[in-house]
Amino acid sequence: MGREQWKRIWVGSAGNMVEWFDWFVYATFAVYFADAFFPEGNGTANLMNTMGIFAVGFFMRPVGGWLLGRIGDRRGRKAALTLTVSLMSASAILIAVAPTYAVAGYGGVAVLMVARLLQGLSVGGEYAASATYLTEASRPDRRGFASSFQYVSMTAGQLIGLGLLILLQHTLSEDALHSWGWRVPFVVGALGAAVVFYLRRTMLETEVYAESGAAEDADRGTLKALWAHRREAFLVVALTMGGTVAYYTYTTYLTKFLSKSAGMEKSTATLVSFCALFVFMCLQPLAGLLSDRIGRRPLLIGFAVGSTLLTVPVMTMLRHAGTFWPALGLSLLALVVVTGYTSINACVKAELFPTGIRALGVALPYAVANALFGGTAEYIALWFKNAGAESGYFWYVAGCAAVSLVVYLAMRETRELDLHRVGTEAPAAPGAGRPSDGTSVTTAF
Repeated sequence: MGREQWKRIWVGSAGNMVEWFDWFVYATFAVYFADAFFPEGNGTANLMNTMGIFAVGFFMRPVGGWLLGRIGDRRGRKAALTLTVSLMSASAILIAVAPTYAVAGYGGVAVLMVARLLQGLSVGGEYAASATYLTEASRPDRRGFASSFQYVSMTAGQLIGLGLLILLQHTLSEDALHSWGWRVPFVVGALGAAVVFYLRRTMLETEVYAESGAAEDADRGTLKALWAHRREAFLVVALTMGGTVAYYTYTTYLTKFLSKSAGMEKSTATLVSFCALFVFMCLQPLAGLLSDRIGRRPLLIGFAVGSTLLTVPVMTMLRHAGTFWPALGLSLLALVVVTGYTSINACVKAELFPTGIRALGVALPYAVANALFGGTAEYIALWFKNAGAESGYFWYVAGCAAVSLVVYLAMRETRELDLHRVGTEAPAAPGAGRPSDGTSVTTAF
């Protein structure tokens, strides 16, 4: 890959990193600010309420997916990426200054809700815009590798958040963290977004989009155009289902699970998550490269089989891990399995749609799937725990992976398709993954 392509990957990934830092620090620091916005009482109930607001942000993601996906298809990937980071900066500032229950009653909850809605709007478009940009900006034989940096940057954002938490845990008292320390990461996120806004204003548009004749297509980026590709849209929802539940289980929920269910100290649970996520981040480009050699389907199938069979035993053992090393080993095992999905799902979805509907085609179905499954994962987990049937959540995660497995087994290979011609050729025969003449397929089934 040339220097210019690396530059595009860096600019796209840097913005994605800040976006997801702001998105995830809400969940990471929730254990410290949950009691600040609600009356004193049941700590688990307060955390459930706080994570309920976290879930609400996911339900704004379909709106963001539609709006920013449309902008990405009609105005360009650069325009959508610049707008997403602006919205995220505003939401981070709102959370940083939100008044507590002691100061404004439920007024602080209202501010928190508005901020999460803005974050949901932003992230709903960010995923698709960055997935589309990274996929289009890379060589055909390196799309898996290039798009894997989406989850590298997402995980890096979360690692920075966890690293900041570890730093604050070692420099501030527990009372200070609960009182005001939890606001620090949101200030950091707002400042980081301002820097990325400048970087994205100078980024280059992808050649695939620039050559597609945006001004000549009145239906570009519209729901009418997406309806013509409804089978691919349904495929995005179905293949996302198992992956997003597993991802949020072993990333944002893991620290709370180790702390609340396994009985580990918060600082130890945070360190387990940090180390596991660092290894997970390093695995993404390697798995992306592997998909460029052997195809996308083998990795997706490997994830789904592993997640279906291993989730219940791994989560059960994690609950009784007790100490750092067993918890780290089990967490790494789970995240290695999840890598089969995270490393390539961005390019798989982008490869399904033609250029004029690619951003919206990825954004809206993915946002719907995340609203239904990803955003509710932690709330469902806490609901099972509060009901005294925590193991029920383990089976829920395994069941979602099993549903996605059926889809992965039925879908066609998307590796090395010509992004300029996706949607213009007749469907290939089942099992065709690398057309000998370089043409593409229109559908995934």
